[in-house]
Amino acid sequence: MLRRWKETVRKLKEDIYTLYLAANDPRIPFGARLVLVITVAYAFSPIDIIPDFIPLIGYLDDLLLLPLGIWLCIKLMPDEVLAEYRAKAKAQMMERKPNYIMAAVIVILWLLLGYWFYQNWIARID
Repeated sequence: MLRRWKETVRKLKEDIYTLYLAANDPRIPFGARLVLVITVAYAFSPIDIIPDFIPLIGYLDDLLLLPLGIWLCIKLMPDEVLAEYRAKAKAQMMERKPNYIMAAVIVILWLLLGYWFYQNWIARID
């Protein structure tokens, strides 16, 4: 069960990276590219439609909307373009190491946002 879950998550990650690589390909129709850009932006965005801290439904958008967007993008893309970028994504994911610098930048941005939110909203309430 756990192995199947990990494989599904790995596949979703690979699909998102595939879509990210394919975003600028001129062979993709405009409508498909629009859905693709929205899906990839939502996947990489730290902001969710339903915040994750809400019990039970917090992860609903991650479990439903993101796979639905990925599925729709894959259905709208030409097969040869999808196959080409899937191969590129798989090869690049095998050779890449984690980017700790970008992870640190994201953490710092979140801390600054939290500090700003506290100073401008929470501190005023007290």
